[in-house]
Amino acid sequence: MDSPSEAIVIGAGPAGLAVAATLKLAGVPCVVLERAGEVGSAWRTHYERLHLHTVRWLSHLPGHPIPRRHGRWVPRDAVVSYLEDYARHHRLDVRFGVEVRRIERDGAGWQVLTTGGELRAPYVVVATGFNHAPFIPDWPGREGFSGELLHSKNYRSATPYADRDVLVVGSGNTGAEIALDLLERGARRVRVSVRTPPHILPRAAMGMPGQLVGVMIRRLPARLADAIIRQNQRTFIGDLSERGLPVPEEGVYSRMLRTGGVPILDIGFAAAVERGKVEIVAAVEGFDGGHVLLADGSRIEPEAVIAATGFTRGLEPLLGHLGVLDGRGRPGVHGPYTARGAPGLHFIGFSDPISGMFREINIDAWKIARAIAVDRAGPPVNVTHRPGPLGDRVLAKLSVRLRFTRPPVGKRA
Repeated sequence: MDSPSEAIVIGAGPAGLAVAATLKLAGVPCVVLERAGEVGSAWRTHYERLHLHTVRWLSHLPGHPIPRRHGRWVPRDAVVSYLEDYARHHRLDVRFGVEVRRIERDGAGWQVLTTGGELRAPYVVVATGFNHAPFIPDWPGREGFSGELLHSKNYRSATPYADRDVLVVGSGNTGAEIALDLLERGARRVRVSVRTPPHILPRAAMGMPGQLVGVMIRRLPARLADAIIRQNQRTFIGDLSERGLPVPEEGVYSRMLRTGGVPILDIGFAAAVERGKVEIVAAVEGFDGGHVLLADGSRIEPEAVIAATGFTRGLEPLLGHLGVLDGRGRPGVHGPYTARGAPGLHFIGFSDPISGMFREINIDAWKIARAIAVDRAGPPVNVTHRPGPLGDRVLAKLSVRLRFTRPPVGKRA
C-alpha cells in the first residue's frame, strides 16, 4: 500500500473529515484511512432518537455548514447525511476497509501499519473518536445474569422493551436519553442506576441554547463559571435531591476540568425524575442470577439492563508504546500540539468540551492544518508543547505569511 500523501488521517468520522478538509485547503496532500465501509460509521449505529445536543449553527465542520433543513437540533440520520455530503464537497481521499494496526516512528516521519500494507508520511493525525470501544464493568456475576444485558452502543430503540422492566446503568447524556426513550415508548418500569450524581443543565432555556453559555464561560476562572452555571441549574432544573439526584457539591466546570465528565443536557429527563416516572437507584455492585445487587444493599430484578457505562479510547494498541498517552489512555496533548519526541503526530476529537464537540473539532482542525503548514514550510518549528497565547499568535502570523487563511464558507443551504 503506497501513497504520495504528506499527511495520514486515521478515522473518517467528523474529526477526521474536518482535519482532512483543512489540510487540503492548506495545500497539504493527505489521505484518510477508515476501517469501516463508509464515513461516520459510529454515528450510523447510535440509537435512533439521538440528536446533536449542540445547536446546528454552532456544530458545522470547516468550510461547509449544516443545511437549515436539518433543523435546530440535528438528528442522527441527518448528521450521517451531512458527513457524506461533507466528504463529497471537499473531494476527500478516503480509503475504506483499511484498519490501522500500529504507528511507528520512522526516521523524521511516521510509519503506519495497516491491514492493507504500510504507509509513510511526515505527519499523522489520529481521529479515531472519543467513543471508540464500548466499556462494561466486570461486575461479579455478570455472566450468569438471566435477564438481558447489553451496552448502550447496541441499543437502537425502545420498541423491544415495551411493557418491560428496564434498568439503565449510568447517568450521562446517553443514559438519560435512553431512559427517557424507554419511558415515552411504553416500558413498564424505568430505573436509572447512579454512582456519581450528575450535573443537569437545560439544553436550551428561554430560547437560548445551553451551548452558548458553555462558549461564553469557557475562558472564565472555574469558580466563576461554576457559580454562573449553578444559578442556571437552580432556575431551570431545580433540586432533585428527594428523588435521589442531589446537586453535586463540585461545580460543573471544575468537575469537567478534573475528570472530563460533561453534564446532562436535559431534554425532559429531569422532569421525568421529578414526577417519579424515572426512578433513581444506587450503583450496581454485581449480579446474582436474575437479580441486580445495588450499593445500598438492595436487590432488584429487572428484565433488561442497558449499560450506558461509556467507552474507552482504544489507543493503546496503536501507539501506547510511544509514550504519548496519559494515565487514562487519552492523548497527553491535543490539536496543534505534539508530544515531546513525537513531532508531527497530532490528535483531534478526544475531548468533550462544554462548548460542544463539533465546534471544538472545527477549531482544532484549522489549528492542526495551520501548524502542519507552518512546519512543512521549514525550517521545522513543530510545536512540542502548549505554547500559550503568545505562541498561538506567532503561529497565526506565520500562517498569514504562508497565505493560509480560512476561506469563506459560503451561503447556508
